[in-house]
Amino acid sequence: MSSPRKSRKKKKEDASHTASAASNNVLVTNNKSSAAHPAFPLVSVLWPARRSTSQWVTIPLILIVVGLFRWTAGFWGYSGFNVPPLFGDFEAQRHWMEVTIHLPISQWYFYDLEYWGLDYPPLTAYHSWLLGNIGSFINPKWFALTSSRGFEDQLLKVYMRATVLVSEYLTYIPAVIILNRALASHRGVPKWESTIALLAILMQPSTILIDYAHFQYNTVMLGFVLASLASIMAGRHLWACVLFVASLCFKQMALYYTPAVAAYLMGISLAPRPSMSRFMAIAAVTLLSFAVFFAPLVLGSLYDAHRGISPTPGLKTPLPPLLVSSLPSSLSRDSFLYSALLQLTQSIHRIFPFARGIFEDKVANFWCALHTFHKLTPYSKPMIQQISLLITLASILPASMLISSFPRRELVPWAMASSAWGFFMCSFQVHEKSVLLPLLPMTIMLGADGGLGSEIRAWVGWANMLGVWTLFPLLKRDELRVPYAVLSLLWAYLLSLPPTSWSLYLGPQPRNGGLRPATRVLHLAFYVVMIAWHGLEAFVKTPEGKPDLWVVLNVLVGAAGFGICYLWCTWQLILKSGILDEHFRFRARVEADKTKKKQ
Repeated sequence: MSSPRKSRKKKKEDASHTASAASNNVLVTNNKSSAAHPAFPLVSVLWPARRSTSQWVTIPLILIVVGLFRWTAGFWGYSGFNVPPLFGDFEAQRHWMEVTIHLPISQWYFYDLEYWGLDYPPLTAYHSWLLGNIGSFINPKWFALTSSRGFEDQLLKVYMRATVLVSEYLTYIPAVIILNRALASHRGVPKWESTIALLAILMQPSTILIDYAHFQYNTVMLGFVLASLASIMAGRHLWACVLFVASLCFKQMALYYTPAVAAYLMGISLAPRPSMSRFMAIAAVTLLSFAVFFAPLVLGSLYDAHRGISPTPGLKTPLPPLLVSSLPSSLSRDSFLYSALLQLTQSIHRIFPFARGIFEDKVANFWCALHTFHKLTPYSKPMIQQISLLITLASILPASMLISSFPRRELVPWAMASSAWGFFMCSFQVHEKSVLLPLLPMTIMLGADGGLGSEIRAWVGWANMLGVWTLFPLLKRDELRVPYAVLSLLWAYLLSLPPTSWSLYLGPQPRNGGLRPATRVLHLAFYVVMIAWHGLEAFVKTPEGKPDLWVVLNVLVGAAGFGICYLWCTWQLILKSGILDEHFRFRARVEADKTKKKQ
């Protein structure tokens, strides 16, 4: 009786190995004794779960582990800690909670703009209002109007860190899990391999360092984006519209993805045959979603106007000329419509800060790199804005054209990555933290077919290591060297990347799917430069008169690498779209016709 039971158990194990071998991920290696071994450390972490372990066991464990890393990253400093008078991003987020819970809604986008004026879309304001009310219930001093500025109580820090964790676990984490499963099921990736990719995605160092150490709420916006992408993968396009609009209404940086998403939705409305009903439904749901998210702001302003509350009592900074001129001159200032239009135009003006210039800080993009060799200060802001717009449109055009011509859902992440890199490299007013946006769709592809194979793992790993490296000057100002080193080196170790391991590049390459020599040389050159830069930055003083030399080198190297990332993502989109195959088939038919005519 025991023999059949052993036979069935062995059969199940064999099936597990067969499923792994059938995928395009090389996760298991065999030595001379034919014993199976994990191909890189991340596989080792989940090695015991490779034989039909329930996801209800592995996923909770993963969420606990990644949660602990997120929470411990918050033990260190944060943006603006003990740095008066403006402090930093931590104070900005706290101040918005203070403003939204104490002031009428019509004053949110007008209040004390010289300090930390609200400059994110209304969903961020509602989020701040909710968290501020909960925090005030615990301790009213944390968010007392005006008197709480620069408050650095330890319990307040714990509360603020907890709000990031809870917000992420309610938005970003579920979206990552759902989308990762959708990508896996789309191409038949085994659940064990999908779970390994999930751990890699959730341990992405840049996201943890920016949201939990530096302090922001980027993962809420990114969670809405991933939920929208998951809806696209499931064919629920109207829900995708609602969720993507939510991301835009939380942070305007989601515009980086808009060309790709809009082009895809346009493409499915035109192919395989034009569907006006689908197009109208998508347009109507998108407009209605914007209306719903802006409704509390507008209706609240109308109610304040009815009560005689001015949106600008004692406003020190005058209204921008563009804002005032954009309102119909025939409207009376006592009109309800005037109050609604004033609120909309002011919020849009705050959300898109064109008056700040092409960049504020040193960012590894095209404009900062160009400014190093050719100063942009002599040129007028309108001229630079127009040039920036043209170059940005040119950079996002390939992805938009391809995804609209070949509207296949598996291509959307690649189109989003190409579009986001184009925005990051070329658009107006880019912050170094915006690198999270192009890194996200690249990193999520670890869960797709072949995502943990040599090529995609190398490129995604290299892009992420380069991205977190360009964030180091920002993290250094916040005294975050230790979490930077721990999280970036841990991620490199798990994926077997330099500088913790060189085996992916210098070790024996798989017969199918190994790295090309050009890729190995290119990546290794950048890794060596990044390591050497850290040595110079740590031990060598900059020459006299050039205090920012190491930061400028960081910008130049990062900009070059990100430009390559943009080209690679665009090339992947071209390859996977099949446009080259169609081109070669067309040329073959033309040559065949010529041959027939000659005969």
